[in-house]
Amino acid sequence: MDKHTLKRLWQQEEKADFQGWNFSHLKGRWESEHLPWSYRKIVLARLNPTDKLLDMGTGGGEFLLSLRHPYHNTSVTEAWAPNIQLIEKRLAPLGIHIHKNENEGDIPCPDHTFDLIINQHTGMNISDIKRTLKPNGLFITKQVGADNNYTLSKRLIPEYQRPYPHNTLRQVVGDLKQAGFKIEQQFEYFPYLRFYDVGAIVYYATIISWEFPGFSVERCFDTLYLLHKQIERQGYVQTNEHRFLIVARNNKN
Repeated sequence: MDKHTLKRLWQQEEKADFQGWNFSHLKGRWESEHLPWSYRKIVLARLNPTDKLLDMGTGGGEFLLSLRHPYHNTSVTEAWAPNIQLIEKRLAPLGIHIHKNENEGDIPCPDHTFDLIINQHTGMNISDIKRTLKPNGLFITKQVGADNNYTLSKRLIPEYQRPYPHNTLRQVVGDLKQAGFKIEQQFEYFPYLRFYDVGAIVYYATIISWEFPGFSVERCFDTLYLLHKQIERQGYVQTNEHRFLIVARNNKN
């Protein structure tokens, strides 16, 4: 396939639709190494039907709904306008409470509201988490660490600097302990992520814009073409993700 055709196809990937936190467009075009833990299993093991549950930064609510927690005991926060529109149609009719926030880590809810707060890949305001948890309530978070996709980001954007350099297991554990939490579990892993065509990289880099600032097919075409040739030789382009998980109990009197 000639360069002109490749460029046109990749530019179409820049414009592909994306809603919620659903990467089904990339099915069969990428592969992520399995983590040595299951966030969902860890949450379900700690979740009781009577618990007041908050899902911070719920996205499109896909993960939340998979928990099948009683809707009247379920709340979410969300800051991104397209996702708010989506969950107002998807979650609100079920009786799930939606709390819009300007800053994704904030929790605009009364003190001592929740038995369990979960957070998957979104910002954290630890003081708000502590304030809104009940005494001995739990906070469970799965985070994208500071070194996520660093090698691929640096290759596409040579001047790239980590956008959240302090989002590491060590730093967050320290911050939670300082706020009065007891750490019950902690894990960290750097799974591989493989892309099997450059169009998938383009789609991903367009969505995850904070890890690929200033990315466009036009700007990065020469590097994308080199990646295309690498896939022809090797079968994939590999980068490494950075994930960590924490279970923390609110030691509140």
